[in-house]
Amino acid sequence: QVQLVESGGGLVQTGGSLRLSCAASGRTFNNPPMGWFRQAPGKEREFVAAITRSGGATNYADSVKGRFTISRDNAKNTVWLQMNSLKPEDTAVYYCAARGAAAYGLSYTPGAYSYWGQGTQVTVSS
Repeated sequence: QVQLVESGGGLVQTGGSLRLSCAASGRTFNNPPMGWFRQAPGKEREFVAAITRSGGATNYADSVKGRFTISRDNAKNTVWLQMNSLKPEDTAVYYCAARGAAAYGLSYTPGAYSYWGQGTQVTVSS
């Protein structure tokens, strides 16, 4: 099994920054492709960013492109989401997700991810 634990959420003003962390553990965790998703109240879970196994390729939702950066350190089994120039519409619960042990490539579809963290709340005040 794989466990994912997010941290780093909080309350920030418009234009501020936050850095989310996702620590992975488990015997079967082999640094698969990872992603970040978010879900605002009353809305469906939506894709934010994804990163390949090596970290050599990334993908972003248009709404966060140029403001958010996903990165990883495989030696530490950790993925980060650096969020800059935050807007009130970025307010949501942010989830870290991992694809299966045999998966390769980027995906923006929640169904492509096998493991999920518990989420961390990000609130951006106007």
